[in-house]
Formats: sequence, C-alpha cells, structure tokens
Amino acid sequence: MPSYRLLIAFDGTGFHGFARQGGPQAGLPTVQGSLEKALSTVLRTEVMTTGAGRTDAGVHALGQVVSFSVPEPVDDLPALQRRLNALCGPAIACLELEQAPDGFDARFSARSRSYEYAILTREVHDPFSRHVAWHHPGPLDAAAMHEAAQALVGVHDFSSFGRVPEEGSPIRELRSIAVGRLDDLVVIRVTSNAFIQQMVRSIVGTLVKVGEGARPVSWVAEVLGAHDRSAAGPVAPPQGLFLMEVDYPDA
Repeated sequence: MPSYRLLIAFDGTGFHGFARQGGPQAGLPTVQGSLEKALSTVLRTEVMTTGAGRTDAGVHALGQVVSFSVPEPVDDLPALQRRLNALCGPAIACLELEQAPDGFDARFSARSRSYEYAILTREVHDPFSRHVAWHHPGPLDAAAMHEAAQALVGVHDFSSFGRVPEEGSPIRELRSIAVGRLDDLVVIRVTSNAFIQQMVRSIVGTLVKVGEGARPVSWVAEVLGAHDRSAAGPVAPPQGLFLMEVDYPDA
C-alpha cells in the first residue's frame, strides 16, 4: 500500500486536541478526525492517519507531520492537497503532501520534536493574541529562566513534569532548551526525542516561577530530581504552545 507524508499547520483553539476521540468523546472535534474525514471523502475509502505528536486541546502546530496509507496510488497529489485545504480550512492548512519512503511512520520514524511556548509579559493583555500566547502581566527574567532550564538537558526521568502513561517510561532525552525575549514576548523552545503528556507546559510553568523570582535558578534541578509532579510549578495554559518541527533521518 502506498504511503504518504503530510505536513500540516493548525489553530487548535476549536479542537479537543489532535488525536481522534473514542468512547463518550467520539463526537468531539479533533484535528485528526477532521483530516481523516476529509481524506476519506476525497479518496472515497476509509483513511486512518498517524500523527508525529499528540497535542492537547487548545495547542497549535506549525509543523505537525501526518502519515497515511491507501490501497491505490494517488495520481494527482497537488489536486488532493487543494481539496484537503478546501475541506479542512481555515483552521487546518495542508502545507505539503508527498509520497513517503517505504516503512515511514510519522510517529515512530521521528528523531525529535520541537515545541515553542509564547508568553506575553506586558501589563495589559492583548485581545488579538489571547489564543496564541499566555498573558503574564508582570516581568519575567528570561536569562534566569534560560540558565535554570539547562539542568533539564540530557537523558532524565521527567516524571516531575508530566503524566507518565500506564506501564510507560518517564525517561526522555531532552536535546536542547532555550529561553529568549523579543520585546514583550518570552519564547521557550524545547527539543526532545519525545515528550510525556503536558511535559512542555509543566516545564514552562516551572520556569516561570524562576522568571518571577519566586524560586532560585537551582530549583529546577531539584524539581527534576524529585520525580514527583507535586514538586513542579503549575501547568502553563495550552494556548501558548506550538508544535514547530519534527525531524526525520531523511530530512
């Protein structure tokens, strides 16, 4: 069966996360559900997709990768892309569509995923960014946040920073994390081989405590070593989080 790789961006505001829902939540709108419905409509066969990352409700993406297979080759990929955009827009945009190499899987073939989190630090909120940034009406020391964050780089047990799946492992390799400022906007970029649920948002909430001066730089390392979710700061709200990029061996 021929396989295809789709690069999408989406505004997660109106969706209950990326992944399709089952059981009593089966009727809730999701990005994956909307995409699969459009693919199945255009290709006239049931299509199931795999996403590189499972984002929570309200989280956005600029570089989500999706793979899918169909019984017969698609003759006109540009036409399929146009029809998908017509059916899925404006909240979902299909940016690229191409045939994938044999054995490609959007999730399991990925080497790393990169997320960015945006925090607006000016005193008065911005009504035009309320769905894409966390409004924090007070100063944040981005340099102190960056310094504290470096304790997280490497292979660690991240159970202090997320929900560990049942019978799953909390061990992840966080490859880089950077905190920078552009005027009133503080941006945190995190790259890891994989993430446990709410890991980035928990890291952000913890770093904000350092940026506020409520906790010292050394505290983040203590939280990491505690292996206890109650040791971390609050979970940052979803709207400031973006899945930016997924890296693959053939990229």
